[in-house]
Amino acid sequence: MTTTLITGANKSLGLETARRLIDAGHTVYAGMRDPANGDAARALGAHIVQLDVTDQASVDAAIAALPNLDVLVNNAGILGTSFGVDDLDADAMRTVLETNVVGIVRVTQAALPLLRSSEHPVIVNVASGVGWPRFLSTETADEFPVMAVPYASSKAAVIALTVQYAKNLPDFRVNVTDPGYTATDFNGHGGHQTVTEGTDATVALALVGADGPTGEFHSRHGRIDY
Repeated sequence: MTTTLITGANKSLGLETARRLIDAGHTVYAGMRDPANGDAARALGAHIVQLDVTDQASVDAAIAALPNLDVLVNNAGILGTSFGVDDLDADAMRTVLETNVVGIVRVTQAALPLLRSSEHPVIVNVASGVGWPRFLSTETADEFPVMAVPYASSKAAVIALTVQYAKNLPDFRVNVTDPGYTATDFNGHGGHQTVTEGTDATVALALVGADGPTGEFHSRHGRIDY
């Protein structure tokens, strides 16, 4: 049985990823800051673990609670409070980077010993097309209207750190996904994709075989070329 940890798994993309991987036969541990919000994940059959990606003690305790680990899905992320330049300051930037980038590193580093014991270790990081300069600068792209500096910068960093992890861990499959413009709390449920469509790439990359891609950026339509 494949054991999977998903961060930020209490709702939206994380919860749907948990549902789909449980359906695929995975034993899923659903990480979330407040387990009191875990009823939906618990109803799916997920094991709830308290996990705040900004808190090292919380991360260490969550990893210690796992019997083993084969797949890590770094899904947790925040939008932040700055949506332009006039409302931007260093604290707003730091807060988003701490969760969206440093949080991935914190969880991944803590999970590496367990993952290295797996016969087929897989890491999937959830980024966004908002972190892709080509999309941000293409007027017809969904991402073009986004003006937020912290969120876009953090997701660009997630794409880069994924490539670097993949190079450093050649025996792993390490990839990054763009959920696309999906209806979630982030956009007031205004996205034109369902959460199922938004998790297509993440689920597909969580299920890759040992000969699958690594160091790649995928949407539900396939690889996004660098």
